[in-house]
Amino acid sequence: MDEIIRFSVSLPKGLLAELDSRVGSKEYASRSEFIRDLIREKMVNDSWEAQNSELIGVLTLIYTHHHSDLVLRMLDLQHDAQVQIVCSTHIHLNHDNCLETLVLKGEGAKIKAFSDKMGGLKGVKFYELTKTAII
Repeated sequence: MDEIIRFSVSLPKGLLAELDSRVGSKEYASRSEFIRDLIREKMVNDSWEAQNSELIGVLTLIYTHHHSDLVLRMLDLQHDAQVQIVCSTHIHLNHDNCLETLVLKGEGAKIKAFSDKMGGLKGVKFYELTKTAII
């Protein structure tokens, strides 16, 4: 475990009250835990902006598998992807709808482009890319 360094932060009273409210509502153990999460989130977002490191994304898709050739088009895109597909999970939600998640690894722009291609296919009802990184 990393060595913990203590430092102080000065905040306006109203901002501190809002911080304490969020710490309590999200059931964080302390202000420090909440602030550590905020810092990590900022660092992940910055890494996606800089695009200078290997990034990780989780693509979530909901689609109707009955749509003409959709599954084949999805597979073609996956096989031609310029990103690494680490794993995928396919869930049958009901007779018509499937949920699929793809864990992606690579350059941010390529992950985003691949996700947009997949999400833009006719028959895809919803898609969302969750951006993350190892920091």
